[in-house]
Amino acid sequence: MSERVNVKKKSPKSKDPQATDNRDGNKSSDKPESDGRAGGGPAPVAAAKADAVLPALGLLGMLRWAWTQLTSMRTALFLLLLLAVAAVPGSLFPQRPANPSIVTQYIADHPDYGKILDSLQLYDVYSSAWFSAIYILLFISLIGCVVPRAIAHYKALRSQPPRTPARLSRLPEYGTMALPAQAGIPASDAIADAARLLKKRGYRVEIRDHDGERPSLGAERGLLKEVGNLVFHTALIGVLVSVALGGLFGYSGQRILVEGDTFVNTLVGYDQFTPGTNFQSSQLQPYSIQLDKFSITFDRESKGKYGQPIDFTANVTTKDTPDSPAQKQVLKVNDPLNLGGTSVYLTGNGYAPMVTIRDGQGNISMQGPVVAKLQGDNYYSSVVIKVPDAKPDQLGFAGFFLPTAFVSDKGVSFSGDPELINPQLTLNSYYGDLGLNNGAPQNVFELDVKKLTPLNARNLPTKGITLAPGSSYTLPQGKGSISFDGVKRYVGVDIHHNPGQLYALIFALTAVAGLVTSLYVNRRRAWVRTGTHEDGRTMVEYGLLARGEDHRLAAEAAAIRALLAAEWGLAEAGSAPPSAPADGAQPSPSGRADNDRADRVANHAAPAQPAANSIQPTAASKKDQ
Repeated sequence: MSERVNVKKKSPKSKDPQATDNRDGNKSSDKPESDGRAGGGPAPVAAAKADAVLPALGLLGMLRWAWTQLTSMRTALFLLLLLAVAAVPGSLFPQRPANPSIVTQYIADHPDYGKILDSLQLYDVYSSAWFSAIYILLFISLIGCVVPRAIAHYKALRSQPPRTPARLSRLPEYGTMALPAQAGIPASDAIADAARLLKKRGYRVEIRDHDGERPSLGAERGLLKEVGNLVFHTALIGVLVSVALGGLFGYSGQRILVEGDTFVNTLVGYDQFTPGTNFQSSQLQPYSIQLDKFSITFDRESKGKYGQPIDFTANVTTKDTPDSPAQKQVLKVNDPLNLGGTSVYLTGNGYAPMVTIRDGQGNISMQGPVVAKLQGDNYYSSVVIKVPDAKPDQLGFAGFFLPTAFVSDKGVSFSGDPELINPQLTLNSYYGDLGLNNGAPQNVFELDVKKLTPLNARNLPTKGITLAPGSSYTLPQGKGSISFDGVKRYVGVDIHHNPGQLYALIFALTAVAGLVTSLYVNRRRAWVRTGTHEDGRTMVEYGLLARGEDHRLAAEAAAIRALLAAEWGLAEAGSAPPSAPADGAQPSPSGRADNDRADRVANHAAPAQPAANSIQPTAASKKDQ
C-alpha cells in the first residue's frame, strides 16, 4: 500500500500560507487546524449550509410549479391509467342510471356496506365527483402538454436546419468521397448537387458558404413525426370532449313493441329511459314507429342447430314528424334505423299471448297482449298477468307459454319447437292485494304472491289453468274468468342518442393515424461538406444524425451515398482517398472505418499543418455537436 494513503488530506480551500500539500507524508505543518473562525476550513461551509434559508415560492411560484407538474407527459399518462382504474367499479356494482330498482335491491340485500358504497358514489361512478375530477384533470393536462409542444414545433418548422458541425466524423453515420480532378466538378457544384438530391429525398436543405473554400449544407427531415405526435394527443382530447358531449346531452331507452303497437318518441313512450346529465325533454324528436309484422326464420336443415333462429325481420312504418308521410322500412339485427337523430336497434323478441279477463262482476278488467319473457329453449316463456282493476278482488296470474306444447312421461309440459304449432298457456291464479296502490315500483315480469290467496295451482284440488287458443276458463269462487284469444309476436328495441358518437369515431381514427405516423417516421439530420484537395480532387464528406433511436439510419446513409455516387458517375463503392488500396476500392461507408479514414485523409492533406482546403478540420468542441 502506498504511503500517501495514511496521510491526512488538507482542505483544498485552505488559505493558510504555512500549510503545505504534503503528498509524500514526510513533512507536515506545525500550525493547528482551523477551528472555523479564521476561515478556510470545513466548519464555515457547514455553518453556511446550516444558516442557509431557501427562498419561499410564494403563491405565484407554487401555482407555476403545480401547473408544470400537471402538464407533464408523466402526469398525463398517470391520469389516463387512473381513469381506467376508476372505471372498474362501474362494472363491479350496479349503476343507478342503468337500473335504479336493482341498486335499491342491492342496498337492501347488503345493509352493512350498501349505504357506505352509496355515499362513495359507487352506484353513480361515471357521474361521481371523483371520476369527473380525474376526467377534467386529464383533459387539462393534455391541453397543457400539447399547446407548448405545438408552439415549439411551429418555431422548428420556421427555423433553418442546424449549423454544420466542425467534425462530421463524430456523427454516428459518416462517410467520405473523392471526385477526380478530371471530372471538372468544383466544390460549389458538388454541394449544389448534394442539395438537389437531398431535396428530392424529402429533406429541407440550407446551403452555407456556397462560394467559399469549404461550402456545406444542413438538411433535415422527419418533422412529420412530431406532427403525428401532436395530432395523436390533440385527437385524444377530441375523443374526451366527444365522450363528455355524449354523456351530457345523450340519452338511451328501451321499448317493447307488440305487432300493431306504435311507439312515439316521448318520455311516456319509453318502458325504461336513461337521460344524460344535461338532458332536456325538448331534445326528443316526435317521430313514431309502428310494428306491422315480425317474422323469424328458423334453421330446419342443420341437425346440430335444428330449430335455432337464423334471421329476424321487423317490418315497420315510420314517421319523422306527426305530419310527415308514412314510410315502410325494415329493421334487422345489426342494421338499425336512424330517426330523429337516434339509432333504433332490434335487440329482442318473443311471443305475446292475447287474453281477456273478466272480474267477479262480469266486467272486462283486462284485454290485450301479455308479453311473455323468454326462459329456455324453443321459446319456453314465463307469463305474469296483473289485473288491479278487477272487482271485488284484484287478480294475478303466473305461469308459462309454450309455442309447441308437449307433455313428458312425468307429466311435465315443455316446448318442443319454437314455431306456433301447438301453443298452450299454463297458469296459476291468485286474488288479493297486488300492492300496486301504494306507488312502490314493481317488476312487470314478477308476481309477489306473499299477500295473495291462490285460486288455481297444481298442488290444489282446482289444479292449474291450461288454455289453448280460443278456449276460456272460469275461476273458482266466482272471481271471474280468463280466455286465450290468440298469439302475437313482439320485439324489444333499444333507442340511443349520442351527439358525440360520430366525432368520437373521427377523432379515434385520427388518433390512430397520428400514432402510426409518429411511430414509423424518423427524424433525421444530414450534413455535407465539400472542399478542394491540393492535387485538384474535390473531397466530399457527409454525416447523419437521428433524433432518438433509429435502426434505419445506416440504410439511409448508404442510400444517400449511392445517390451521390450515381450523380457524379463514380463507382458503386466510390472513389478511394490517397491512403486507399492501389486497386481503387473504397472501404464500406460509415462506422469506425470511415472515421479513421477521415483522419488519414486529413493527415495526408496537411502532414505538418492543417491546410485551408482540407475537407477534415482538426479541432472541434462539444458545443459544435
